[in-house]
Amino acid sequence: MSSVSIKDVAARAGVSPGTVSNVLNRPEKVAGSTRARVEGAIRELGFVRHGSASSLRAGHSRTVGLSVIDIGNPFFTDVAAGVEEVASERGYAVILGNSSGDRLKEERNLLVFAEHRVRGVLITPTGTGPGELERLRERGIHTVLVDYPATGPDQCSVAVNDVTGGFLALSHLLDGGAGQLAYVTGPLTIRQCLDRRIGAERALVAAGRDPGEAMRQITTGAMTARAGQEAAEKMISEGRLPDAVFCANDLLALGLLRGLLQAGVRVPGDVALIGYDDIDFASASAVSLSSIRQPTHRLGRVATELLLDECDNPESHAHQQIMFQPELVVRESTR
Repeated sequence: MSSVSIKDVAARAGVSPGTVSNVLNRPEKVAGSTRARVEGAIRELGFVRHGSASSLRAGHSRTVGLSVIDIGNPFFTDVAAGVEEVASERGYAVILGNSSGDRLKEERNLLVFAEHRVRGVLITPTGTGPGELERLRERGIHTVLVDYPATGPDQCSVAVNDVTGGFLALSHLLDGGAGQLAYVTGPLTIRQCLDRRIGAERALVAAGRDPGEAMRQITTGAMTARAGQEAAEKMISEGRLPDAVFCANDLLALGLLRGLLQAGVRVPGDVALIGYDDIDFASASAVSLSSIRQPTHRLGRVATELLLDECDNPESHAHQQIMFQPELVVRESTR
């Protein structure tokens, strides 16, 4: 049986081969009824385009790369869902790369994206410098930073103000009467962890407190529930329970909560607790978790819209740096 061609699809749908090509490559430019007719013909005939050949002709494929720090974190899962949603609407597929916080792995992901001739790259960098991103742009691959603010006007970015988020979290704990506090965090080389600490320190200063005396920091090797539980065990074994704890993400907070409850520590009776991200599990835990909410799904959608708009209009599209504001969500763990 001979392979089905674009001309065969065009004949079945009653349109020109150029219209079929637009449906495959620029679906947003085709009227909905026409697009549906062509897509129906594609399904009926079992047409499959030669992706590698079309990529060579165009210089890129109908794919975008997404590099995240930890796909096991529901925060990044929600971001990825927003990315995939917009990409699918505009006729693109998404190649996912999980860096696991490893710079070398992240750089390998970027190389794989380039080898696949992706149209653009969305990245939450773990350590990649501007040089690697500039090399992508030299190849004609556009980039957008996700959950990471741009440092200059030549880069698109979509981020959340984590300094404000840290300020909101600590201010809430202080309003509840907390005296001795703790900040449980991943490595401060992770920008989000550092910015959230900066915001927390600003809240302490605004309240007339010395951050060095009022807030102890416990640094974990990973931002996971297991690491949070180990932090709780450390606090209990040292006999140094604070009045309140701010965790740099919800996974740490949920692990900490479990460790405290297993040891008979009351939350919030003995220790008030707040996390960050407001993942779905936050509201469903044994003691519902107060958190700082980020618009995760919207982050992914807006970043992908910026990327594809820039790909379609590289000369006229101005680089945008979009900064969302976080929101305090109060639940049982701090009441």
